[in-house]
Amino acid sequence: MTALIELDGITKVLKGQEQPRTILDGVGLTVNAGQSVAIVGRSGSGKSTLLSVIGLFDRPDSGSYRLDGQEIAKLPERRAAKLRSSHFGFVFQRFFLLKHLTAAQNVAMALVNGQGWLPRRQRRSLVMEALDQVGIAHLAKSRPAKMSGGEQQRVAIARALVRDPKILLADEPTGALDIETGTLVIDALLAATERGCGLILVTHDRDHAARMGQIHDLVDGVLTERVTVR
Repeated sequence: MTALIELDGITKVLKGQEQPRTILDGVGLTVNAGQSVAIVGRSGSGKSTLLSVIGLFDRPDSGSYRLDGQEIAKLPERRAAKLRSSHFGFVFQRFFLLKHLTAAQNVAMALVNGQGWLPRRQRRSLVMEALDQVGIAHLAKSRPAKMSGGEQQRVAIARALVRDPKILLADEPTGALDIETGTLVIDALLAATERGCGLILVTHDRDHAARMGQIHDLVDGVLTERVTVR
């Protein structure tokens, strides 16, 4: 299997307080193409910090981070931003949709790059494919106010998928949804792994975690694998 993410001995210390606090303590994690991983832990355990490190929004204080075989733990921000754009799709609890834009327009915003827009026909094809992947192509012209919470979250997932990322990072994506709608959102995320995308899901929901290929607990900064589901 192709290793997309390889963390070894990752440490992150929160400073600026009377006593520095270790948030991540020697974290090791490997995520392969097409693999799904759940990270669970109590509030404040460092789950979001770990995602920030993996997503290149933050840097570890020590340890090795290999992304697609390249060591990037101390990569300059400019190069990190390029990798963030090319390798990752991000899904959060809040949808962060622009209310005045349609679903298709919200997804298309992810296709803006330093050179401007892609050609219209290519852009529309990519957007509609992403919306179809999450089962809401019929809502392409709808605005967020006309959609349910679950539909809005699936627009957010389509926006994460439209650039064909290698890794999806999802931080409590079902936290604001009911059980049935949350299940549909997890279905959409897992469908991406069937196309070879790696998935890291931070969740408090035991049922959603149980659907992932691996479950890891983050306790006192230490990440341990709880059980291999499949």
